[in-house]
Amino acid sequence: MERDPIVIVGGGLAGLAAATVLAERRQSVVLFERERYLGGRVGSWSDRLADGTPFQMERGFHAFFRNYKNLRALLRRVDPELSMLLPLDDYPLLGPGGARESFRDLPRITPLNVVELVRRTPSLSLRDLGRVHVPSALEMLRFDPERTYARWDERTARSYLDSLRFPPEARRMLFEVFAHSFFNPEDSYSAGELLAMFHFYFLGNPDGLPFDVMKRPFGPAFIDPLAAYLEAHGVRIERGVAVERVERDGDGFVVHAGEAVRASALVLALDVPGLKGLAARSGAAFEGLLPGIESLEVTARFAVLRLFYEGRGPVHLAPFAGTAGVGLLDNISVYERFEDESEAIARNQGSVIELHAYGIPDGLDEAAIRADLMAGLHAIHPELAGMTVREERYLVRRDCPAFAPGSHRLRPTVATKVPGLVLAGDFVKLPFASALMERATTSGMMAGNLLLAARGLGQEPIRTGPRKGILRRGMLLGLGASP
Repeated sequence: MERDPIVIVGGGLAGLAAATVLAERRQSVVLFERERYLGGRVGSWSDRLADGTPFQMERGFHAFFRNYKNLRALLRRVDPELSMLLPLDDYPLLGPGGARESFRDLPRITPLNVVELVRRTPSLSLRDLGRVHVPSALEMLRFDPERTYARWDERTARSYLDSLRFPPEARRMLFEVFAHSFFNPEDSYSAGELLAMFHFYFLGNPDGLPFDVMKRPFGPAFIDPLAAYLEAHGVRIERGVAVERVERDGDGFVVHAGEAVRASALVLALDVPGLKGLAARSGAAFEGLLPGIESLEVTARFAVLRLFYEGRGPVHLAPFAGTAGVGLLDNISVYERFEDESEAIARNQGSVIELHAYGIPDGLDEAAIRADLMAGLHAIHPELAGMTVREERYLVRRDCPAFAPGSHRLRPTVATKVPGLVLAGDFVKLPFASALMERATTSGMMAGNLLLAARGLGQEPIRTGPRKGILRRGMLLGLGASP
């Protein structure tokens, strides 16, 4: 007798990745997404400028780091040669008064990358290096999933960065820009999670810090073709349909989403608010999962301000630049420098520049946030202050996962105690370092694999980099035996 389908709740990267590995192995899949578009926080939707020019709006810039192996494997389903990706071999970090750091041509091998970065940075002197607290700094080379979280998860990222004793300018340019990239403010972000990110992106990353960007808007370039690929493999995708609640039904589930759909297994690939809301509405179906789900929280707000200028901006502007020391502003993206749609708009009308701010403090209204972002932009690029902004799109959201001190031990994993129910998303606890789009994609693949394994079917390879830092692997002059 044919089984009921596997139901996936959530059409972001995690849900789409799970659907891919299941459908490719001939499993019947139904996917529900409450929005009219797929992709979740990396989705895009149609908009128009005042003159009728169409464009795709997104929730912010997306970087494809070279160590995002599982995300790239997913993209290859619709773009085998990864032709939609454009390499950015450098992305400067900019600060007040002309301060600048660069990652161009850094060695990829640790510790040579660290030595070269420290050697050429203008924000550190030999005297400064003599004041650095070496034991704290070496923790970045000692990453071990179990040891690091056990030792550092209860502490804040701010307290860890304080312990390094770097001078203020070096700390701001080398560490704070990086720490802010994960949406969590330093004083409410786990030091264990921060150390995992140092390992994943820099010290344990054999592919180096350069990344690639999409040549076209994310939705039309990636998400929409992937949806067509899934539908060709028999996946039923229901857009604009929210799941109201879930019930257990013998060995399976009943998913209520306008209609009642029987499911043989369930992948919950929601964001944190969506997952907590569904759990609250479903009661007994989530028995045993509630402590972990209830422990999840969202972090502070983030803002995206996309500016449509009259006339082209200066040619020296970098396609993407991180910023520090200029208020809330965390980075600047000049979209016409890499995206075809924005290049067409810029050619006919003017530059398309986007500003981002992460971890915004409570108490600031949206007008104050926007004013702060514009002040930061003009502090970095005063030549833009005299240009006219024809239109803008501005959004403030609060739905990204928090990684608070002490949260790691309670964080749910992909596997759950409920048979046939798995979780996926960038909030789940994985047995190795991962983050953002890659964490979402990887967790979705792992969720699909667990269900496939229970059915005795072949699984998707999970691609990871080094799971431990070089001092835990004994790879640096025999010093790796540190406890």
